[in-house]
Amino acid sequence: MISIKNVRFGYNSRQVVLDDFSLEFTQGGIYGLLGKNGTGKSTLLYLMMGLLRPQKGSVSIDGVGTSLRTPEVMSEVFLVPEEYDLPSISLRKYVEVIKPFYPRFSNELLEQCLANFDMTTDIDLGSLSMGQKKKVYMSVALASNTRYLLMDEPTNGLDILSKSQFRKAVIGGMSADKTIIISTHQVHDVELLLDHVCIIERNRVLLNEPIEEKDHAVNLEELFIKTVKDPL
Repeated sequence: MISIKNVRFGYNSRQVVLDDFSLEFTQGGIYGLLGKNGTGKSTLLYLMMGLLRPQKGSVSIDGVGTSLRTPEVMSEVFLVPEEYDLPSISLRKYVEVIKPFYPRFSNELLEQCLANFDMTTDIDLGSLSMGQKKKVYMSVALASNTRYLLMDEPTNGLDILSKSQFRKAVIGGMSADKTIIISTHQVHDVELLLDHVCIIERNRVLLNEPIEEKDHAVNLEELFIKTVKDPL
């Protein structure tokens, strides 16, 4: 479980992003962390990863503070940030370097995810476009087989076909013991994937509910707009 309790975080004294903010993600399923730009979605992911530290309160994974960045916790969580670059080496070499950090890394799953993106493992990362690099990195993230996978705006920069491939890759890489948290403001791109929806706005949790089977007929984009416009 990821637990965020009474967290305060600001990048400076005038820019407080979160104040007395609490939220929990129980293990298992695909969560949509939804909100407009600037509501703190990315900040939350970086706090969960231990790359940022709360100024007050606590953030923990399975009872261990993420700011400690212990090997046991870090081997069970993988972050796909919105923007990143990859080294100019072969994918095989890249996997060879990072694989020891993730005990359950699956080459078979990597090949499966890449196939969903019409790609293979026989590629050089330095020769790829940004869109291709995004597909490769998301495939590596899924293949790491961590219990917790955090994705920040994963469909940004992907065309319509690639977004469909992304959904297929996520479904193919999912298992009962995994928790995937997808932070996005592009609700339509991920709504069919989600088991649970969490909407935040202005340092508040407006909605935090599982999605029942019947609810998939509901347009989540409309729900998001309504919830942000008319919070409970």
